[in-house]
Amino acid sequence: MDVTYEGTRREIATDKGVIRYHEAGEDNDEILLLLHGSGPGVTGWRNYRGNLAFFARTHHCYIVEFPGFGVSDPVDGHPVMTAGSSVIRFMDALGISSAAMIGNSMGGVVGVNLAIKHPDRVSKLVTIGGVGPNVFSSSPSEGLRLLQEFTDAPDREKLVRWLNSMVYDREVVTDELVEERWEAAIDPDAAKTAAMMYGSAAFAMQQKFLADADFPPYWAMMHKITCPTLLTWGRDDRVSPPDMALVPMRLIPDAQLHVFPQCGHWVMIEAKDAFEATVGAFLAG
Repeated sequence: MDVTYEGTRREIATDKGVIRYHEAGEDNDEILLLLHGSGPGVTGWRNYRGNLAFFARTHHCYIVEFPGFGVSDPVDGHPVMTAGSSVIRFMDALGISSAAMIGNSMGGVVGVNLAIKHPDRVSKLVTIGGVGPNVFSSSPSEGLRLLQEFTDAPDREKLVRWLNSMVYDREVVTDELVEERWEAAIDPDAAKTAAMMYGSAAFAMQQKFLADADFPPYWAMMHKITCPTLLTWGRDDRVSPPDMALVPMRLIPDAQLHVFPQCGHWVMIEAKDAFEATVGAFLAG
């Protein structure tokens, strides 16, 4: 099975631009969408390239590249909202009625919102950190503050500080990873998306908007999720600390939680084998 970058790369035109993606796996009805997170230099491929071969053994896998991160065509609007609508457009374009989904951080929030608003499109949901409110930990977290500092005035030193906050084992942050993320982070579309999500001015506006809003936050609606849900978390996550898991674990009716020790925000990378085994069993069940 070819699970290389070039061998899996695809694109499809929609009414709001081209969505690019990676596809691998045998032809069957077991569809799995992999939804990436956010942050400097992120792409779906970089989040899941190490896991694709494993999941492609049992599922027809699609790594979806969200608009605004330098791969798929950008669209107007807030990145989290446009990511959710892009998943629906992607599924409609390929004739996918329903699929299991794995979402890393922001991708988990996207998956949760889809499961709330489009329950018929999400058969099973796996989240990797990032969903729910901070219960005991400060907000924004240490990792998000470092991300905000980088977004406001990008340089390599700030990028390294943020990358180190993403992991438990700093050896994961290689020179190659730093260079790869830096080159992608300075892409104009990616930089614009980052500013909208994590710049200090944007964060202040978001906090005011949430304070003045007359509708509940997304996490307060998680009781509406009907699909089986697996919440995965790194015990040492400094971006979305594990106390955030308490609310989704309580509110989602059919939810289970698995916490991985000696692991930061990138569970699918730092705890690769254990994560794949845990998620594989959940999807099979």
